[in-house]
Amino acid sequence: MSLPLLTATGLLAACVLDRCLGEPRRWHPLLGFGRLAAGVESILNRAGRADTESYPLAQRLKGLLALLLLTGPLTALAFWIQWRLLSSGLGAMLVYGVVASFVLYWALGWRSLVQHLNEIEAALQGGTIDEARAQVGRVVSRDCESLQWPDLRRAAIESGLENTCDAIVGPLFWFLVAGIPGAVLYRLSNTLDALWGYRTARHRHFGWAAARWDDLLNLLPARLTALAFALSAPLVTGSWRSVPSALNAWRTQAGACASPNAGPVMCAGAGALDVRLGGPTSYHGAAAEKPWMGSEREPDQRDLRRALVLINHSVLLLLVPTLLVLLILSGGGHG
Repeated sequence: MSLPLLTATGLLAACVLDRCLGEPRRWHPLLGFGRLAAGVESILNRAGRADTESYPLAQRLKGLLALLLLTGPLTALAFWIQWRLLSSGLGAMLVYGVVASFVLYWALGWRSLVQHLNEIEAALQGGTIDEARAQVGRVVSRDCESLQWPDLRRAAIESGLENTCDAIVGPLFWFLVAGIPGAVLYRLSNTLDALWGYRTARHRHFGWAAARWDDLLNLLPARLTALAFALSAPLVTGSWRSVPSALNAWRTQAGACASPNAGPVMCAGAGALDVRLGGPTSYHGAAAEKPWMGSEREPDQRDLRRALVLINHSVLLLLVPTLLVLLILSGGGHG
């Protein structure tokens, strides 16, 4: 059995498991990893003490050490397991296919993202503004207490677009590149960025390494996501003109964004949907002047549903050709 066929099987099986089961409600490996990360941070991060601002380099080095301690051993273990299974005969290779499928399934968040956006859409359509703020606040890091309806729609769409890379394309890409250790390293790194990658007093320096490492891992997945948004736009808008609109928004607006990866993703998505995203907001009590992205049209009640359609079609646009190429490389499953 060839490695391309095993990779294709793992990709497809993981996506089916995710779409059918969603994230495990109990015993999810990332829950235990989150507790471990909290323990390591409590030992190494001295936020609030005198050395935090006086010695930012020391805090950055401690954050780098925490990143290495939390990702290095588990990624090395995943590499060893993969090497042993792929070098131990047909039976072990079949076991590899099963293990790889479940590891990638644990790393994916496709159905979870769709479910969260559906719940937000329901609140935006028929709930009170407080209910909508609560639902949006579950998936975004910005302060939602004072957001109005247009702000909430923009925040929800931005979150959906950005998390298409973090929760779906990124894990699939790194599994395709490096198998089990690729998926493990990406998901652990992305989790640490979600925990520590904020410019708060506690994590401004300690989370620097996790944030920069996550940026590096997402350089290619983010641009693949942006390209998929642009190419899938006609399936949402019904017009091929939305393709150059999305590409132009990516080309002209992404450079103004603080994140080197969220910028291309959100600008291309905003251009594809022909909506205006971004603008002034607040994170953890501090004002943030995000640039405007996309067009001049404010999102309306239909646009979160249109964003969901764009997300699903874009993932399929990347996934289906990848599976076909893997099957061709496998010689139709023989070899």
